[in-house]
Amino acid sequence: MASCEEILPKPPPLRDVLTPRVLTVAASNGTFFLFGIAIHSILAIFYATSIELGGLSFDPPRIGTILATSAFVGNAFHVFFYSRLHDHFGAYAILMTDLGSGIPVVILFPVINALARAYGRGWPVWLAISIQHMLIAVLDLSYASISLFIRASAPYIASIGATNGVIQLVGGGARIIGPACAGAVFSYSIHDGRDAWLAYYFISMGLLAIGTSWFLPRNPRLWEEV
Repeated sequence: MASCEEILPKPPPLRDVLTPRVLTVAASNGTFFLFGIAIHSILAIFYATSIELGGLSFDPPRIGTILATSAFVGNAFHVFFYSRLHDHFGAYAILMTDLGSGIPVVILFPVINALARAYGRGWPVWLAISIQHMLIAVLDLSYASISLFIRASAPYIASIGATNGVIQLVGGGARIIGPACAGAVFSYSIHDGRDAWLAYYFISMGLLAIGTSWFLPRNPRLWEEV
């Protein structure tokens, strides 16, 4: 009978996992998390901040209703439409489109506040909020697309777990840094004369995520065939 050592493959050394394509996906995944988690973390702060300071003055129950509804609709959209979109356009095209949709999400923050100042929290504000959350649902499709590149970037079958661990470690660090930086920039931006800093920060993060994803293959299967 073969021993356990003969049956179970040995874990690959770290230097064998840190290939250029794994590092490329790690950079893309990390910058996307830095961008995406920052947007999600700032939504509740934006809604709770007073209109005079750049927010919408919503109370906690209304904020919870908006975020819960957005999450339900977004997840339903992913379940029913991602597979069809992937079969038609491919993972790379979806990923780049998703990341690009984050830019108008950012631009809508000051637009929504300007509408609230001009018209109160009427239908123009709710229309802009609805558009913003539809774009966020598109942005969140990136999670599914990037997972396909993570799987394809593994140097060989036995290294899939180690590859996923390295890439998720980078993503986990971005999940820690993203909300803290976004909250700090938002706090800084509510002071007089600093309104544009929030847009500067988010747009730069979005362009960074798009830039790192540019180096991914147009189809993750191209890596699996190598």
